[in-house]
Amino acid sequence: MRIAVTGGSGKLGSTVVAVLRDAGHHVTNLDAVGQRGPGFLKVNITDYGEVVDALFGVRDGSEAPGAVPDKYDALVHLAAIPAPGIMSDVATFHNNILATFNVFEAARRAGIRNIVYASSETVLGLPFDVPPPYIPVDEEYPARPESVYSLVKHLEEQMAIELTRWDPQLKIIGLRFSNVMNQEDYAEFASFDADATLRKWNLWGYIDGRDGAQAVLKALELDKTGFDRFIIAAADTVMSRSNDELVAEVFPNVTITRELGEHDTMLSIDKARRVLGFDPQHSWRD
Repeated sequence: MRIAVTGGSGKLGSTVVAVLRDAGHHVTNLDAVGQRGPGFLKVNITDYGEVVDALFGVRDGSEAPGAVPDKYDALVHLAAIPAPGIMSDVATFHNNILATFNVFEAARRAGIRNIVYASSETVLGLPFDVPPPYIPVDEEYPARPESVYSLVKHLEEQMAIELTRWDPQLKIIGLRFSNVMNQEDYAEFASFDADATLRKWNLWGYIDGRDGAQAVLKALELDKTGFDRFIIAAADTVMSRSNDELVAEVFPNVTITRELGEHDTMLSIDKARRVLGFDPQHSWRD
């Protein structure tokens, strides 16, 4: 496929671009920052005109022949202010909701019907100052945003629902990524065990960037239309301490819906495994 990836210079984005290219796809990174050259276009995603130009193949003629396709088959949208607290709430809201609308709408106008984008685990109710309704959490209960960043992610999912209703041929997949980690981040994990509350905010979850990229590839390959959402997390937690011990200490009154396993993720990836064929291969324990 010819795939446009917004935010392909970011922490997850750079891995996604590499994995998609390794899978044989033609990938263009659309980002405000990055190395000029084949496969990269500098684009301000909050400027609708720039996004339209990029997705419709409008060029200035300076690109190497074949560096950028005239038409894309699919779009991966990762560009965003990536977490709450990085910028002011109003800046986060204005940037992220506008960027996502621009990308979705320009893609539709360009005839792109295969869209995968980064939703977020935060819509599950993070940082769980109000305990989750049950553990493991899954996609079945209504979104519960607790920050402006998370509110935008919820609104993006609602936008995708309506856009796919308007266009029955359109597919939009929202991947509710857990906290993205690269190999160099794993050295810090040993320090989490001393205080169970340090990482209770996302039920001690994470996702290796390589497995996050695998989920993007699987979602692009999914043959369906309409909107769907999936929690994407590693198969285990960030903790050496057992799940039973963690839950008893931090969430003693929350209903447990199934056997938790010693270190199995409490961000349920059952749906992603069943529908996408998602199969996380990487763990900090390795």
